[in-house]
Amino acid sequence: MAPLRFSANLSWLFPELPGLLARLQAAGSSGFEAAEVAWPYAEPPEALARAAQEAGLRLVLINTPPGDQEKGEMGLGAVPGRQAAFREGLEQAVRYAKALGCPRRTSWDCWSPSTPESLTPSTSWTRPSRRQPSYRRWEDPTSNYKWPWQEPRPHICPHLSPGHVQVAQVPGRGEPSSPGELNFPYLFQLLEDEGYKGFVGCEYRPQGDTVEGLSWLRSYWDRRGHPEAGQ
Repeated sequence: MAPLRFSANLSWLFPELPGLLARLQAAGSSGFEAAEVAWPYAEPPEALARAAQEAGLRLVLINTPPGDQEKGEMGLGAVPGRQAAFREGLEQAVRYAKALGCPRRTSWDCWSPSTPESLTPSTSWTRPSRRQPSYRRWEDPTSNYKWPWQEPRPHICPHLSPGHVQVAQVPGRGEPSSPGELNFPYLFQLLEDEGYKGFVGCEYRPQGDTVEGLSWLRSYWDRRGHPEAGQ
């Protein structure tokens, strides 16, 4: 079984550094081979692509723009009356994905104060044309979703087929090694046993210095090794 591949979520990791370009360099220096960013739009895509290349990183995931966060928006795909803004944001995300060589983009569709219980998605027009490169897209309906391990059941996801996995401890959203409810050695082994080939995104809130808090990942690498390039 191949070891898991990990990506640094730079919207969460290295908060002690002032900007995204510095965080890319820090992630590369810490041993990551990949990174993901929630909203990379404050930096030109060409600058991000250069910084990632210099750091030896692949960009593997970005999110579509969230909308007006001051008004409580965290995604526009299911917000009545915001179809045009959603489409503009999705087109921007595709431009960034192309420039960054990023294969995945997440659409935050379903969380807004004005979102009705019966969702009204704005995505019927998003089928790619034959001339357009394809990108894998996920809706992220976070408002009412209950993760499998929050349910009382004897086995967790016996047949996994995720496109992308992100990890953080529960309930504090700290490092996987921090105190909490989840047994990450078991979950990592489960992913390995299922043959998961994607990246595991480190989307957690460091409890202190980010590099010191990566001891859990260094221990994993010492035990399982880094995946070979192209795995």
